[in-house]
Amino acid sequence: MSQGIITPEFDPPLTCARAEIENGVGWAILNRPDKRNAMSPALNDDMLAILEAFEIDERVKVVVITGAGDTFSAGMDLKEFFRDLDHLPYNQKMRVKRSAWQWQWKTLLYYQKPTIAMVNGWCFGGAFTPLVACDLAIAADDAQFGLSEINWGIIPGGQVTKAITATMAHRDAMFYAITGETFDGKKASEMRLVNESVPAERLRERTYELAQQLAGKNPTVMRGTKMAVRMVQEMSWDVSDDYLMAKSSEALFLDPERGRQQGLKQFLDDKSYKPGLSGYARESGE
Repeated sequence: MSQGIITPEFDPPLTCARAEIENGVGWAILNRPDKRNAMSPALNDDMLAILEAFEIDERVKVVVITGAGDTFSAGMDLKEFFRDLDHLPYNQKMRVKRSAWQWQWKTLLYYQKPTIAMVNGWCFGGAFTPLVACDLAIAADDAQFGLSEINWGIIPGGQVTKAITATMAHRDAMFYAITGETFDGKKASEMRLVNESVPAERLRERTYELAQQLAGKNPTVMRGTKMAVRMVQEMSWDVSDDYLMAKSSEALFLDPERGRQQGLKQFLDDKSYKPGLSGYARESGE
């Protein structure tokens, strides 16, 4: 049953982003629609504050990142994030840039709760970094993606190049990085930059459905699984085997709802569910 939307308060108040909580889903919303949600220093500070608050808020089970209006994000604000910083001393400039790096990939890569990027329109340049750093991504069929850096004389930095090569095939990543051509949500799904694309009118509904599915999983095991999938990619098979055994033991030790024991009991003894078709009944779940 819907409990409505809760708007948490922040101190200092948010000015360029918006936070909402809806039935366990925390919506972190880039909120500069008049600038196509271009990421300014103030927006970066706001997003970092929202993510840090959501991470420890027990009302939030899953976090969705999206943009206000008809745009996910047009990338970095060229004036506020680049030109306006030129006159600042190095230390001040690095502090401003650090909040961007922090929320766009460092925080998201190691976030304790599942994250979904909901791409509702333009997604350009620097917006690729938080898009890929999220665990999952859903796009509108008509969303527009573009690596426009080549068109104004720079290399896709800020981990954008790393983001695209981590998700897209080499030929696709190279093509769009060196041509600057745009592509839509359907193409993004085809290239596996996003998990799927849906008609724009279905985007929020589909994202919410997926968020609720994730919210119903064991949170301790979710954290371990998220980290395992990220970390084993660059490990050898032997190192991966040792790491996964350690992560499994960690999950068993930390899990307050004893999911493994509950799952085995319900499957083998009670015969109340089938692991390949459904999940065990979480006694401490909601």
